[in-house]
Amino acid sequence: MELAVYNIEGNKTEKTVALNDDIFGITPNDHVIYLAVKHHLANRRQGTHKTKERNEVKGSTRKLRRQKGTGAARIGDIKSPLLRGGGVVFGPKPRDYSFKINKKVKTLARKSALSYKAKEERIKVLEDFTMEEPKTKKYLEILRNFEIEGKKSLLVMPDGDRMVQLSARNVPRAFTIRASQLNTYMILHADHILMMEGAIKEVEDILLKR
Repeated sequence: MELAVYNIEGNKTEKTVALNDDIFGITPNDHVIYLAVKHHLANRRQGTHKTKERNEVKGSTRKLRRQKGTGAARIGDIKSPLLRGGGVVFGPKPRDYSFKINKKVKTLARKSALSYKAKEERIKVLEDFTMEEPKTKKYLEILRNFEIEGKKSLLVMPDGDRMVQLSARNVPRAFTIRASQLNTYMILHADHILMMEGAIKEVEDILLKR
């Protein structure tokens, strides 16, 4: 598969890039995509949720009323889960939600996600560029040139250009990522992917283990 290379003005250049069919042209595997996205979201969870149980609630242990003779149900102290302000029964506790999946599964998931985007013609290749200083207005112009302003976009860079990252940081629904950190979730989350020429080579080296 060959794609034209664009400049940041949104115009085609004379260059083209051949995308490796082993990455951008495979038959996508939906199940490994599901596993990779589930793995990514689970590993992002803090797991710090907590409720107080009966023994952790502040209050007296005095029995509120006698056991028999009142005509009402028996009851314990003020910390009873049946009462407002009492402890919580079987409430959430801090836990680690992360789990592991095989490297081959993660690799296949990224290839499958990229193949989906390539088939949908949602990938555009840009010439490598840098910024001398953070300019949100300039980054907005780039998105406007490709008619994707306001849409979920992902710029894949060969390295973490700090100025480009800062320029895109305040743009709604615009994300940037290094090629070495590209993951299945970010690929699928974006409606449009802009990949620099250098990023394509790095992605291919990583996924093909050159």
